[in-house]
Amino acid sequence: MSNTMIRVSEIFGPTIQGEGALIGRPTVFLRTGGCDYRCSWCDTLHAVDSKYRDEWTPMSASDILKRIDSLSGGKPLMITLSGGNPAIQPLEQLIRLGHDKGYEFAMETQGSVSHKWFSILDVLIISPKPPSSDMELDGIALFKTLQAGGYERGNGPDILLKFVVFDEADYKFAKDVASNYPHLPVYLQPGNHTVDGEADQAGLMDRMRWLIEKSTQDKWYDVTILPQLHVMIWGNKKGV
Repeated sequence: MSNTMIRVSEIFGPTIQGEGALIGRPTVFLRTGGCDYRCSWCDTLHAVDSKYRDEWTPMSASDILKRIDSLSGGKPLMITLSGGNPAIQPLEQLIRLGHDKGYEFAMETQGSVSHKWFSILDVLIISPKPPSSDMELDGIALFKTLQAGGYERGNGPDILLKFVVFDEADYKFAKDVASNYPHLPVYLQPGNHTVDGEADQAGLMDRMRWLIEKSTQDKWYDVTILPQLHVMIWGNKKGV
């Protein structure tokens, strides 16, 4: 496959962004295939595990944009770059072509891989994976991701930190990592423990209440706590 081709798991929308700083905002999702992590609670294994590789379609930047144009009716909106880990895909040309047509780009990544083209994103959401994921944080890689986005230069995309929280260890992890970057907005969301089958809405709301109570007790007031809105609306249905 050409090094300019992008492995695509799915393109869908327009729908709304279901989580984080852009929650509720209309968007088209480009979900790329492939990831350098294997989180224990991953809810997008169809875009992560190599056994699904045959279902991923190599596409050029221009063909992806044509598909998004078709979905949006030619009216520019936010394009959400997701995965897997979209940072391992060659997305620079797509972003530049999309910007020329008025599209904006938000990308979420765990902060394990960095590229200079991060600086031309509109929004960079960095979601370091907590202990419950069974993945280890690489603090140097995280900092390089921030640098690539222009963190120290004060230019480039809006940079946000987002943490999935399942338990006390995850909460402490989020607080510790966020303390290293006090100028970045921080978003917390309760982890979804039912990625297969029906979503446990009551259990998710219990975790949401616990997370709110925990952060207010700790006087962690410079944080935003949000649910996964798409799970509340559609459950665990994919491609919405």
